Amino acid sequence: MTCRQRTSEYPVPGSFRLLRFLFISLLLTLLLAGCEQNSQLERIQATGKLLVATRVAGTSFYPGAKGPEGLEYELIQRFAQEIGVTPQFIFPKDVDTLLHATKSGAVHMAAASLTVTSQRQSFLRFSDSYQQIEEQVVYRRGNRKPRSLDEIEHGQLHVIGNSSHVETLRHLKKIQPTLDWVTRYNTSQDALFAQVNRGDIPLTVGDSHELARAQRMHPHLTHALTIGQPQSLAWAFPAGGDGSLLEAANAFLEKIRTNGTLELLLERYYGHTERMNFVDRRDFHRHMRDRLPKYRQFFMEAAKSTGYDWRLLAAIGYQESHWRPNAVSPTGVRGLMMLTQAAAKRVGVKKRTDAEQSIRGGAEYLKIVEAQIPERIKAPDRIWLALAGYNVGFGHLEDARVLTERHGGNPDLWMDVKKHLPLLGQKKYYTTLRNGYARGGEPVNYVENIRNYYDLLVWYEKNPVPCQRRYRYSTASASMDKNTW
Repeated sequence: MTCRQRTSEYPVPGSFRLLRFLFISLLLTLLLAGCEQNSQLERIQATGKLLVATRVAGTSFYPGAKGPEGLEYELIQRFAQEIGVTPQFIFPKDVDTLLHATKSGAVHMAAASLTVTSQRQSFLRFSDSYQQIEEQVVYRRGNRKPRSLDEIEHGQLHVIGNSSHVETLRHLKKIQPTLDWVTRYNTSQDALFAQVNRGDIPLTVGDSHELARAQRMHPHLTHALTIGQPQSLAWAFPAGGDGSLLEAANAFLEKIRTNGTLELLLERYYGHTERMNFVDRRDFHRHMRDRLPKYRQFFMEAAKSTGYDWRLLAAIGYQESHWRPNAVSPTGVRGLMMLTQAAAKRVGVKKRTDAEQSIRGGAEYLKIVEAQIPERIKAPDRIWLALAGYNVGFGHLEDARVLTERHGGNPDLWMDVKKHLPLLGQKKYYTTLRNGYARGGEPVNYVENIRNYYDLLVWYEKNPVPCQRRYRYSTASASMDKNTW
């Protein structure tokens, strides 16, 4: 609020002028007192803008299929709506710049998958934690695996400067003085993951949730050992101020923790990430290079006619047949989209082993299944439930939703339904349901695999990667790095 005195253009007799001066002074005093009493939260609400520092990363904010995605992005969108403002995201060049921008008050807060550390707490305030993670030493599968910190040789371990990992390593160095590492600046965690995956550097340290997502894009990554204690992730705020924004943030986090929204978001972004093993990841990368180009146009044409994302259809095709048009199962389903005879007839597919027909028919059949899902169920749960029905049959999906409701879950959320689908294989449950026995664990694996393949296809569309060469690490590659501890 701007408080300023407006003067009259006309002369006023002395006594009246004095009274008028006293009245205006009193009014200004009251108004200024009111200005001073406005909290930080109220001032932000008055401007309508919440300035949030974040970073482009798979755990925070990244370009998705239909716009920005990421756990931090989703959380901040909901928090901003809760306090009645619009978030404006700022992207500092690195973590150190992000922390200093928050400390100085250049932004109102930081939401960037930040670990709470004692050093950071000396100049920032943190919200309540919304996620627990571990710090892990990461290496390339097939290379020598360090089983303890004392097996890490000089120049092998590369970490980002001013990161929480450096702080942890400094504490560990007090116990193990021979421990050292290469400090890297002007880079990102994903860049270090990529270098380990290629063999350019032997080791890095990453947070467990970051590694879980990165392993799908960098299939040779795996962790060697966990260092330090479990850590908390939280939002950061400047140390000064009245704390009203921090209090609002904590109230919001408690609300979404209580009503299940936080669990839903964590499941959405991380619930499926660890299901792919090394062979799955390696094979998918190879088939994406060798097989997908032959059928990509068919997927895009089917997407145009049905309204689906072509990458979702491609993910279904990979889960069904690994993009093999002549695939046949023991139960008689066949083709790239593995259609039954009944399903093929329903969507007008005359030759199931014809890739173009199969892809078109699979997309149209999914549309038929999705049309049976209640309209109140919105994306992304809607499509995950439709895919489960596509796999196990809509009747069995409905039985699983009935079981979910019986056990106090939400039958409209994939997160809850997938916990109850496996019960369709147990006699004590399927005998009470309309459609009887089903191998309910299969649609869970089916949907979760498709989610992973879809994420990978979206990522590669936005981050094209040339065919990777295999490198061997040499100590010479560390020569470009400064500040070796």
